[in-house]
Amino acid sequence: MISMDNRQRLLDCALELFSLRGYDAVGVREVVEAAGVTKPTLYHYFDSKRGLLEALLQREAGRLLAEIVPCAVYQGDLVLTLENILRAYFSFVQTHTECYRMQLGMYFSAPESEGNQAIRPYAAIQHQLLEEVFIQAAENHGNLRGRHARYAAAYLGVVNAVIGLYLNEELQLTDELVYQTVHQFMHGIFS
Repeated sequence: MISMDNRQRLLDCALELFSLRGYDAVGVREVVEAAGVTKPTLYHYFDSKRGLLEALLQREAGRLLAEIVPCAVYQGDLVLTLENILRAYFSFVQTHTECYRMQLGMYFSAPESEGNQAIRPYAAIQHQLLEEVFIQAAENHGNLRGRHARYAAAYLGVVNAVIGLYLNEELQLTDELVYQTVHQFMHGIFS
């Protein structure tokens, strides 16, 4: 039982520190001190700081994907599908704020950084889920054909921009914001 507590505590402390200061700015010593364990304990469970990050991302990104995947199924109504996806993101970020802040920080860090390299596979999964939605929607909306990658990137950009405003305490995540965000994405800024 103690060993699982140590592992969990290391993951939780790493999440808090990486969220506050960024993965690259936090050292192993800080993580083990915050968790109240020794460096050998961290290395026993994770082999390295990168191993700790990968375990943390597996846990946290798995939670995010568990919320998004069921919503990322096109069933004939693209607006409703995009609204449901956005609600899933909002739900996740409201309950896992530190995790999403950490992920955004790593995603927008330098491409050669460890954090960016570690988050890329999870970002690619999110992008692929959205691409599939747009590919499926293209069956009903021919003007979407061949644009799925661009639309997926644009929608994720909108999602992350809105969540970034929330993380900076500039707005609240509401159903009205879901409607406005998807409406603007679908119809442009003059709508």
